[in-house]
Amino acid sequence: SASPHLMPAWVSIMHLAGSPVLPLMSNPALRRLSHHLLAHYQKGTRPVRDWRTTTNVAIDLMVYAILSVDEKDQVLTTYIWYRQHWTDEFLKWDPARFDNLTQISLPVESIWVPDILINEFVDVGKSPHVPYVYVSHHGEVQNLKPIQVMTACSLDIYNFPFDVQNCSLTFTSWLHHSEFRDINLSLWRQPELVKFDQSVFMNQGEWELLYVLSHFQEFSASFQPFTAFSVSVLQVVIRRRPLFYTVSLLLPSIFLMVMDIVGFYLPPHSGERVSFKITLLLGYSVFLIIVSDTLPATAVGTPLIGIYFVVCMALLVISLTETILIVCLVHKQDLQPHVPGWVKHLLLERATILLCVRDRKKFNPRECGAVGGTRSALAFAGRAEGSAALQEVLRETMAIRQLLEKREEFRDLAREWLQVGYVLDVLLFRVYLAAVLAYSITLGTLWSVWRDA
Repeated sequence: SASPHLMPAWVSIMHLAGSPVLPLMSNPALRRLSHHLLAHYQKGTRPVRDWRTTTNVAIDLMVYAILSVDEKDQVLTTYIWYRQHWTDEFLKWDPARFDNLTQISLPVESIWVPDILINEFVDVGKSPHVPYVYVSHHGEVQNLKPIQVMTACSLDIYNFPFDVQNCSLTFTSWLHHSEFRDINLSLWRQPELVKFDQSVFMNQGEWELLYVLSHFQEFSASFQPFTAFSVSVLQVVIRRRPLFYTVSLLLPSIFLMVMDIVGFYLPPHSGERVSFKITLLLGYSVFLIIVSDTLPATAVGTPLIGIYFVVCMALLVISLTETILIVCLVHKQDLQPHVPGWVKHLLLERATILLCVRDRKKFNPRECGAVGGTRSALAFAGRAEGSAALQEVLRETMAIRQLLEKREEFRDLAREWLQVGYVLDVLLFRVYLAAVLAYSITLGTLWSVWRDA
């Protein structure tokens, strides 16, 4: 340490150098102000000099990120920048006494803070601890902190993957109610400024932030029916980005349904159509097993896309059933009855006109040829009555001829059933195609309306 007789010279040298020696040697303004504010401060009491004075707490938030949406547990996890503002009447000072210091940061554990909570809280998130608050010389306290919020939210997944969710964050004092006017809540900024503020939002995830609605209201709790609580409700409205689910869920299903429609152009009298339809049905079943983990699961309802998959599966089963029916018709074997007259009238006459199907060649039995051949054979038999051998040959010839005529009749019968099968196949295919188109248009319209809503 310097000797006493050398101190004045040292101080003179430092003054010549322009160094502020006296402020450094004295107590710093920050320490003096902190000691002045907290020496006799009582953080357990609401900071008002008159107990009838209401402490106005203004709140504000900005959504930073949508971390996760748990449809099964109905939980929304968000990361927000939360701000509180109130006036503490015991944290005021004259800046002139403290080197014109107008702001100071104080430990949050050392002062009174309002017990503002979010009613929808279900778990404490991994939020960083901010140990300080800012205090101005007018006693205005600003508490700014980032919070990971895990809140309960009623999620409606019926429109998945084109769903829009509206989750509320209800800020209120847990103990102080409006009857004694202890704490009054308000919004820091105007609702119009809060609504479309996405200045800090990280929008690269599955969800995009549409807007934040804010309003003030009062409510009465069921356990305290005559006590009113003032609350500030901020509704976070988010929308899912559907591109991933459209590519991985909708497009494969649409491709399989298109292949099922194309399969109708296979010849119905061949067995390839049945095996093709069965292969598509098995492939769709495997597809549903794979995507079952991707679909959101809740106990309150089924998303529309789940109904869409079930209906597509039902359409594939109907298509396979129709194919089996047509194959049974076109593969009529011998000893089958003739085509009923009403079937010919409806399918071969009326339906061909209605469906604009080109009428196929009608197969008529060769009755004239058969009668003429029989007559010539009888005449020949009359001239050959005297010969038993010739009569035997004649009987054999007649039996062979009748057998051939019977076989030709069976072939004509098979052609009739084949013609009926072709016309019925076209009719059922167009009905099936109309049902698929109507179903697709209905779903597309509903999803478009919900998307633009």
